[in-house]
Amino acid sequence: MKFRTMYVDAKQRFPELYAYNYSDDELDTFKFKVLNDPRVTRVGSWLRRTSLDELPNFWNVLKGDMTLVGPRPEIPEMSDYYSGEQLTKFNVKAGVTGPAQVEGRGDLSFKDTVNYDVEYVHKRSLWQDIAILAKTIKAVIIGKGAF
Repeated sequence: MKFRTMYVDAKQRFPELYAYNYSDDELDTFKFKVLNDPRVTRVGSWLRRTSLDELPNFWNVLKGDMTLVGPRPEIPEMSDYYSGEQLTKFNVKAGVTGPAQVEGRGDLSFKDTVNYDVEYVHKRSLWQDIAILAKTIKAVIIGKGAF
């Protein structure tokens, strides 16, 4: 379950933003979150900035489909760009928050986000999860990288 923050017909209105066709060089700097993204409604932008768009994910946690802390869910088309080592991200359940969200959120490139997630999978522990949850509260309050 997730709030819909984008226009229903966003793929038709902005097809260039859905062309998942990237070179390795582009992935070094590519960011999913776009400042002033034309696909996002005003209400959606506010929900994203305040992280309220994540509230429905708590239902997914209660159902057992997600965890509180872990790598964020991936857009299926982007898994084609993962190397063998990076695929370890999918060995654990996706989380509502994770290392990339507290280290930069939307300011991180695709590769940086994946690297944070892979490192998390290799080093995960209860203490690391507690630290990420604490940093998440700070990140939400400050709003850095949220748009």
